[in-house]
Amino acid sequence: MSGWWPYLEERTRRDVDANVLRDRRLRAVKAVLEALRPLGVGLFEAEKVVHARYEALRDRVRRTPPDALDVSSLAARAEALPGRVAAVEAVWDGDTVHDWFVVLVAVLDGPFGEGHLATVYHRSGAAAPGTVATGAGQALAHHLGVPFHFASPDVPDDEAPCWRTLQSGP
Repeated sequence: MSGWWPYLEERTRRDVDANVLRDRRLRAVKAVLEALRPLGVGLFEAEKVVHARYEALRDRVRRTPPDALDVSSLAARAEALPGRVAAVEAVWDGDTVHDWFVVLVAVLDGPFGEGHLATVYHRSGAAAPGTVATGAGQALAHHLGVPFHFASPDVPDDEAPCWRTLQSGP
C-alpha cells in the first residue's frame, strides 16, 4: 500500500477516485503525479497510489470492456478508416500499467498509413494476447482478402519488422 494518499488534497483525492471508478487509470495516475511531483514522487509511486485506490474501490469500478475482436466488429472499424486496407497487422506495445499488449492495425494504402482496430491486453484466465490477436487478425485478414502479419506472435518485441518495411525490401 502506498503511503502517499494522505498527502493529496481532498479535491485531488476526489478526482483520482472519480477516474478510478470510471476505469481511467492514466488520468488518475497523471493527477497523482502532478499533485505529488513537488514532493519528489515519480511515476512508479504515482502508479502505486492509483493501484491502491483500485484495490480499495474494486467492487465499484466500472471496468472498460475489452475491444470486441469478432470479425464483424473489426471489419466495421476497418471500413470506417479513410482508405483501402492493404494488410492487417499485429504489433507488440507495452506500458507500465498494462505490461505487454498487442495492437491490431489496418495497414492502409491511400492514404498511406495505418488505423487502429483493437488492443488486446492480457486477461486473467484468457489465452495470451499474442494468441488472441493472431486469431482475430487472421480472421479479419481472411474476411478482407488481405495478408495478415505478426512478426513475433509468441515473444513480445516492439522492434520486430512491420509489414510495410518487409514489403519495401532491403
